[in-house]
Amino acid sequence: MSSLQLDYTLDVLLRLLATPSPTGFTEAALALVEGELHKLSVPSQRTRKGALTWEVPGSGAGHVTYSGHVDTLGAMVKAIKPNGRLLLWPLGGYDWATVEGEDVLVHRQNGETVSGTVVNVRQSTHVHGAALRDLRREAAVMEVRLDAVTGSAAETRGLGIGVGDFVSFDARPRLTPAGYVKARHLDNKAAVAVFLTVTRALLQSPPVKTVAFHVTTYEEVGHGAATGIPPHTDELIAVDMAAVGDGQTSSEHHVTLCVADGGGPYDHALGNRLRAAAARAGVELRVDIYPFYSSDGTAAWRAGGDYPVALIGPGVDASHAYERTHTDALDATAALMLAYVGA
Repeated sequence: MSSLQLDYTLDVLLRLLATPSPTGFTEAALALVEGELHKLSVPSQRTRKGALTWEVPGSGAGHVTYSGHVDTLGAMVKAIKPNGRLLLWPLGGYDWATVEGEDVLVHRQNGETVSGTVVNVRQSTHVHGAALRDLRREAAVMEVRLDAVTGSAAETRGLGIGVGDFVSFDARPRLTPAGYVKARHLDNKAAVAVFLTVTRALLQSPPVKTVAFHVTTYEEVGHGAATGIPPHTDELIAVDMAAVGDGQTSSEHHVTLCVADGGGPYDHALGNRLRAAAARAGVELRVDIYPFYSSDGTAAWRAGGDYPVALIGPGVDASHAYERTHTDALDATAALMLAYVGA
């Protein structure tokens, strides 16, 4: 990836990370992507479910769809407690300990927000001592302390806050001098930013295969790509984060081919074609399996998708917490995507 392409990827990624989009509340993030496509004069369409799709025609046969998701982890207001604080309903699979102490925005129905912080009911060590350390982090003991004057449920309701309001976690995006991007929600805004960079490259050097991009909005709750995949898709390649950790081959500096996850194995032949494309392009491709993971590719298959599916993505450390990747991995993911479609 050239320096200009990387600068573009990072610019889009940091803006996208700073745009709240918990599952079910993704309008602002989708609008940002649509705005970038408008600048490129690329038409796009929304599905009735709310996913976003666009296409770059190829010069030859074949139709590849790259699928990624713009929805993130988050929460909704489950209840207003007698003390005016909020109980949460989680959106997506995360451990409560990973959001303890995080700043949040409560998105009211009028479009305005109220800030707050996720705390537990025994947050002060000076008050609770060992009981704080022994506390099991679960929904019942976590609450949002609002940055507003309220000490009762009635006062909180008077702020315009109600059950069902969305709650977004502060992504805290950062680019370090060493090239690391740190933030919540690199899963999967990293892939969406790469999609736009790849689209720019394909407009300059048209692909052999026609390429579609499908950005879903309900992946974190398991059914993002269950519908809306372009009907002429010959191959579906889900692009999502590659989980980094003990016992894994994935790396923050590389792109990974996931050959199996909690939903079972992906298509072996398509995986091998991606391996061959990586070799031709000189991209070091890691291969991995994630036992506690499922992707939009699995959702598409379970909904009856009749095409081979593979899963690739940049390595991301500390998945579903405060995550980190490197520009090397973003670059490698774009290079593999371009190589596979013959650009």
